[in-house]
Amino acid sequence: MEEQTASPGANADNNGQRNGDEKPRRGNWTKGRKRKKPMKDSNAPKAPLTGYVRFMNDRREQLRAERPDVPFPEITRMLGNEWSKLPPEEKQRYLDEAERDKERYMQELEKYQKTEAYKHFTRKVQEKQKGKRHRGDAGHQVANEALHEKDGEGKDRTVFDIPIFTEEFLNHSKAREAEMRQLRKTNMEYEERNAALQKHVESMRGAVERLEGDTPTLDSIDSYMKKLHSIIVSCPQEHENLINTVRDVVNRLD
Repeated sequence: MEEQTASPGANADNNGQRNGDEKPRRGNWTKGRKRKKPMKDSNAPKAPLTGYVRFMNDRREQLRAERPDVPFPEITRMLGNEWSKLPPEEKQRYLDEAERDKERYMQELEKYQKTEAYKHFTRKVQEKQKGKRHRGDAGHQVANEALHEKDGEGKDRTVFDIPIFTEEFLNHSKAREAEMRQLRKTNMEYEERNAALQKHVESMRGAVERLEGDTPTLDSIDSYMKKLHSIIVSCPQEHENLINTVRDVVNRLD
């Protein structure tokens, strides 16, 4: 009996050593916690697709048939590059379709919000939210842990936790759509500027090639000087570097 009985002190030492070897399990537990998806209303109208998503759906299967050996992430990257290089008039076609789809969605949503199915769904969402507020200590613990997360994560969480088809959801959706329209407009302006600059660069390159290929004569030199003079006189502030270059050349001739 004496050999089988261990002293309380020995048990305490063993437990202390075992606890010391174990790594603390708490601390970063919230990082592994999955965010619950919001309730989905199966009766709601189909959400609209953006112009980019429409382009992706049109081209993805074609590209996969042409390049079956290319993995899916690479196909997505290639389609993104195609979209960025798409001509403005062709890209606008997808954007117009997306705008019409959005108008369709808003009309169907307005009708759906007047149905009993929508009222029943909103009641279920409200009951679920009330249940979350009455969970007790577990709910308080989750709330306290959420307060210590990064600000960026907190902002993303509030966006995903907005109940769908509520006034807050619609206002958020309208704000996002307005932002997207402004970004598309800005992007189109930059693309137009890039196209104009590209044409200007090609024109200048062609002019340089013609100048390098021409045999200088008195008539051609006189013509070049007249063109140079008209360019400088038209807007001298924009051609200060050119004026300085001409001065250097003239000084070397003297």
